[in-house]
Parts: sequence; structure tokens; C-alpha cells
Amino acid sequence: MSHQLPDVQASQPDVTVGLSQVGVTGVDKLVKLARDGKQRPLVLMAEFEVFVDLPSGRKGIDMSRNMQVIDETLESAVSEPTFRVEDMCGDAAERLLAKHDYTSTAEVRMTADFVVREDTPASSLATQSTISIVASATATDEGTREEIGAEVTGMTVCPCSQGMSASRARDVLHDLKVDDGTIEEFLEKVPQPGHSQRGHATLTVTADGSPDVDLMEVAEIARDSMSARIYNLAKRPDEDHMTYQAHADAKFVEDCVRSMAEQVVEEFDHLDDDAVVRMRQSNDESIHQHNAHAEREVTLEQLRSEVNDTSA
Repeated sequence: MSHQLPDVQASQPDVTVGLSQVGVTGVDKLVKLARDGKQRPLVLMAEFEVFVDLPSGRKGIDMSRNMQVIDETLESAVSEPTFRVEDMCGDAAERLLAKHDYTSTAEVRMTADFVVREDTPASSLATQSTISIVASATATDEGTREEIGAEVTGMTVCPCSQGMSASRARDVLHDLKVDDGTIEEFLEKVPQPGHSQRGHATLTVTADGSPDVDLMEVAEIARDSMSARIYNLAKRPDEDHMTYQAHADAKFVEDCVRSMAEQVVEEFDHLDDDAVVRMRQSNDESIHQHNAHAEREVTLEQLRSEVNDTSA
């Protein structure tokens, strides 16, 4: 005769407070990213976070049993190549919601590194860059909203620091009897030094169903929002190109987020007003022990209103 173990998780907790997210993090799975034609799928090593909400009258989510459900759900979702990882997250979230009769929300998040082949900007040598894919989906009885985006790395230069260097250069050139017109022409053509940072830009779009945006276009917008792109390989002409470009387009961390906002409104004019855009910039400061950070999460309707009002 087998001994029936008590279902402790289904019992009432001592403190009857509901929880918005209970689940697992750090679940690694191979994901196949399909490509057009007869090209073989790209294989990504992805990390998943999976959550469901928990009502106030239930102690837990049956963690060990739920992990089997989660693993089976993810395995089913990643078993075939997918063109859109956000759709795969949506499929997994909907399956989880259907298998949990005590939940009202299921959420699946995914991150994975994706390698992009490109050429260096001056020497045109083949190299690679890495972007981090960000995808998620939230399923409820009302439907599923999916998110797709990317985190990329670039370079920024501080306009304030650069302004101080330009002021010093202007004073020195004036003491050397250089006329004002020549000074200003020189400073315009030769950007002055400013302290630089490695910047991390994140841009995602969330919509009902799958957002109608291309992942690589999202990544391009994020890369172009900073002072300059950076590359894994750089010969001296490439270093000169990146340094000059960065100093010719010095940006505060706030400027990077606003640059993303402007590009999103211009490039994604086909998206519905209720799509949500998340824009985030974090800079690893070179002359401080702290980092600089700015972000905005906003509907496209509101973002369009603000950007168009600025440009009016």
C-alpha cells in the first residue's frame, strides 16, 4: 500500500497574501532560429525565466511538479525552429496558463546572445559583434502580449567634459594670436577630447501578439543611439574612425534615450498606438566610480505626441 503524501503547496498559507510572480529562473535551453530558404537554423543558447501568479489562498506552486510542467512546456516550444523568439515565448506562456487552474497570468522571459557578422568601418575587415536578444510574453485570459528587443554595446563621449576641453583649446589658441574665425573653424573640424564611456543600450517593443518589428532593425536603432559604434576588431584606421565619430557626436546618457525615441517614432510608424516601447541606456563611467543611467517606458501614442511636439 503506497503512502499518500500531503499536498502542502495547496494548503492555505499563514499569511494570505497573493504573489504576482512565482517560478524559476536560470533555465537554459537551445533555441533554433529559423532562416529563409534552405539555410540551416541558427542555434542559440538561451536562458529562460518562467513565472505564474499565485492566489492568496494557496501556499505554493508545486515547485518540483511545476518544474516538470515548465520543462515540458519549454521543450515543446523550442523543439522546432522559430522565426520569432517572442512567438515561442508566447506559446510557452499560453501553455503554462492552460496547465495551471489557479493562476491568471503566466510570463516567460528569454535572453540569448546573437552574433552578427559585419565589416570594420575604415579597414573593411570581417569581424563579429554580439547583441543580446531580449524576448518575453505575458499570457492572460484576455490574450497574450509579446516583447522583442535587443541590448547592444557602444561608446559615448561626455559633452560637458568636451566643452571644457574646447574652452581650454580656445584660450590657448587665442594666446597664440590665432584669429577668432580660424579658432572656431578648427574647433568645428577637430572635436576636442572628452571622457568616454562604454554604453549599454536596450530597446524593446511590446504589443498584443507579436510586435511587427524586425529584431535587427531594433538592434540597429539601439547601436545608432550612442556616440559611435564599437567593433571587436579594430586596426588603427578603425580606431581613428571610432574615436573621431564618438567625439563628433558627444552625448549624455539622456541624449541616447531621446535618440532612440526619435528613431522609434520615425521607423515604426506602422505600429499601433498601444504598443509599448522600453528604452534604456547605462554608461560605464571612466572617471567616476558610479555609472550613469536613463530610461523610459512609454506607449507609442504618448511617445509620438512628445517627439512630434519637440520637432514642431
